Amino acid sequence: MSALLDLDQIACSGNGVEHDIETPHGVLHVTMRGVPKGNRPVILTYHDIGLNHKSCFNTLFNYEDMQEITQHFAVVHVDAPGQQEAAPPFPSGYRYPTMDELAEMLPSVMTQLKVNSVIGIGVGAGAYVLSRFALNNPTLVEGLVLINIDPCAEGWIDWAASKLSGWTSNLVDIVMAHHFSSDELTENQELIQTYRLHIAQDINQDNLALFCGSYQYRQDLEIERPIVGLNESTVNTLTCPALLVVGDTSPAVDAVVECNSRLNPTKTTLLKMADCGGLPQVVQVRVLLFDKHPQVSLLHFGSSPLCHVISRQPGKLAEAFKYFVQGMGYMPSAGMTRLARSRTASSSSATSMDSSRSRHNLNSLLENNAPAALERQAAPQTMEVSC
Repeated sequence: MSALLDLDQIACSGNGVEHDIETPHGVLHVTMRGVPKGNRPVILTYHDIGLNHKSCFNTLFNYEDMQEITQHFAVVHVDAPGQQEAAPPFPSGYRYPTMDELAEMLPSVMTQLKVNSVIGIGVGAGAYVLSRFALNNPTLVEGLVLINIDPCAEGWIDWAASKLSGWTSNLVDIVMAHHFSSDELTENQELIQTYRLHIAQDINQDNLALFCGSYQYRQDLEIERPIVGLNESTVNTLTCPALLVVGDTSPAVDAVVECNSRLNPTKTTLLKMADCGGLPQVVQVRVLLFDKHPQVSLLHFGSSPLCHVISRQPGKLAEAFKYFVQGMGYMPSAGMTRLARSRTASSSSATSMDSSRSRHNLNSLLENNAPAALERQAAPQTMEVSC
């Protein structure tokens, strides 16, 4: 069993246009691909700790089904302060923005880039930032895809350190325990070594420590599930459609389920991905195959090939995201993707989607995928889909 991060895929889709944008809490490095299309929102991404926008999202966005989506939307990738490639160290005494302040930086990005609204995709710390941004600016956010979201205030560092039996609890180890389950840490050696090298060598360690500290001391989002028909207009919760995503062996499972319990069930979908660990948008799964298989891509770190793997998880997420945006009324003419046609795709929920086409496509996926298990919580709970 093997899974790898393809850091060299970052050049596949072009580098986009980089911007350093002044905000009330410092300069923010962003990369924009494409231009805003009419009144459509822009897809805005925000990465997790220990990553940057390339290592967090390029595997997903280079996937062919996701490229179909980006033909319809411009994309803005946000790097948290000091986390981008070749970022200089902060000066002595620099105070890193809090998580709330990171969210407050995003309206300046939208103003500078002339973006009217966004569909956010965030992972871990980035999911928290985008959630806070949406709570503060509901008219600017049309939808959210939140991977490994933790809405709670308690820090994860002590928890992570307690899981590192026999390890030295340095920063890299702690970040690794944040991303991966104990089984992944011991079983997927190629994946773990690739990430360890990336976190240790490609991210400025002092800058990373500041970002980690900001995430550790975050405030509770203080969101509350509304009672439909009673307090929907007064309760503090996300008002936009939300797709929550987590791998079924991810360290973030409990946190994502907790977040799901706090959101409006009529606007929220929980996608739990089977046989998937901490980073479903990146990790390419698992089975070694022969050359030239139609779903096999050669992954490598540096210039050294490591193995051939089936690229499944990013495709599952791309398909779920496609139906999510279709449910918001975009891309109505887009056809069923290759994954759905081959009946190896993920399943997603139509609970929060208004489009009848999206519901039809999603139902077809559910019916055509024997491994998929659809679990309905007691009404009026959010629909949960395992795929």
